Amino acid sequence: MLTVDIKGTLAKVITPSYGIPDTEFSTIRSLIRRYTEDWLTEREKGEHGWSMNPYDKDAIKQVQDVAKRAKADGIKTVVWIGIGGSGLGPKVIQEVFETPSTPEFVIIDTIDPHTLALHAAHIDWKTALIVVVSKSGGTLETMSAFFALFEKVREVVKIHPGSRVVAITDPKDGLLHSFAMDHKMTILPIPPNVGGRYSIFTPVGLLSLALLNGDINAFCRGAKEMDTHCQETTLTKNPAASLAAVQFLLDTRRNYPIRVIMPYGDRLQSLARWEQQLLAESLGKTEGNNPIPQAAIGTQDQHSLLQQWMAGPRKSWHLFVREIDKQRYEVPKNVPGPFGYIAGKNFGQLLDACYEGTSQALTSAKRPHVTISLQRLDEYHLGQLFFLLMSEVVYLGKLYRIDIYGQPAVEIGKQITKGLLSKGH
Repeated sequence: MLTVDIKGTLAKVITPSYGIPDTEFSTIRSLIRRYTEDWLTEREKGEHGWSMNPYDKDAIKQVQDVAKRAKADGIKTVVWIGIGGSGLGPKVIQEVFETPSTPEFVIIDTIDPHTLALHAAHIDWKTALIVVVSKSGGTLETMSAFFALFEKVREVVKIHPGSRVVAITDPKDGLLHSFAMDHKMTILPIPPNVGGRYSIFTPVGLLSLALLNGDINAFCRGAKEMDTHCQETTLTKNPAASLAAVQFLLDTRRNYPIRVIMPYGDRLQSLARWEQQLLAESLGKTEGNNPIPQAAIGTQDQHSLLQQWMAGPRKSWHLFVREIDKQRYEVPKNVPGPFGYIAGKNFGQLLDACYEGTSQALTSAKRPHVTISLQRLDEYHLGQLFFLLMSEVVYLGKLYRIDIYGQPAVEIGKQITKGLLSKGH
């Protein structure tokens, strides 16, 4: 079970001027009880569709069947085409689970012509599987890249090239659905009531994990166990509600609008970008209070941003994410004398020391921080982490009084772009 440690935000640790006193938590406890009950009632009515995805046995079976066929077909490269939640979630899974013994996993979330041409030229399309992800079926970046790369498949797979494509899209409608039907491609559904940034427990996340030989049952089990904890009506027993309460109070009572999401470990660096989108698109809908997410990574950003975090304007607080049990890899014992303090040390110890150094330094400067700790970075704990962070957004929507679904401002930009291209730009 992962843990959420909020001590670094408390008034008794960083003083009442900068931290949260217990009296402020007290004012929010009754709200959390009511909001939890509301959330459960809404789910019974069919709202928050993503929260039921880990329980969807049919989707799990469909994904497992597709992954088995890919293995039987000798697929060596997965070309995953998707942007936003359709690319960021799978990118997290790639970073955690891709190894030399899994298929190579290439994520295309760009329309930069140099990058696309590079991939088109270097991928062995004879042993490649394209997975194209667009719920609407009309995403400009995704579909344009897909049409370009599907041509490479057609060049080498003369009979039924559609067999080398999996389309993850709306189960009944849309341009991608129609194209996939016409070309006899495998179609996996994104439920109509689940948006892209909440799709990690649909085939978007499940298939990426299965193609990388991950255990999707353990992934969903972690999510379901976290779901149980996130239904607790007592604030201190509910990790999602506790994290949401900290976010809300630091922002609205202590004027810390910037939330720095900072995993310690390269395999979680895309998690910060995934959550950055989750918060920005779900809550960035008012000029008043709402979280301003900023993705960072330890230890690299200690050397680029810690000065400002320690001595600059008091506008940000930190959410650290760390793994407890790490792979063993050691510094040699025969290092020069001045480096004796690291001789023979495990790199995991060095990473932990850097995290502790940063968190303690922030505490000394009376800067708030929270730490999420995973015992190990496996399917079960990653499932817990994803479900925790999405559940927190439900509570934040209620606390801030913001509808967390839809992204109308993004749609404006999409329509302008389409109009420009239609006019010949």
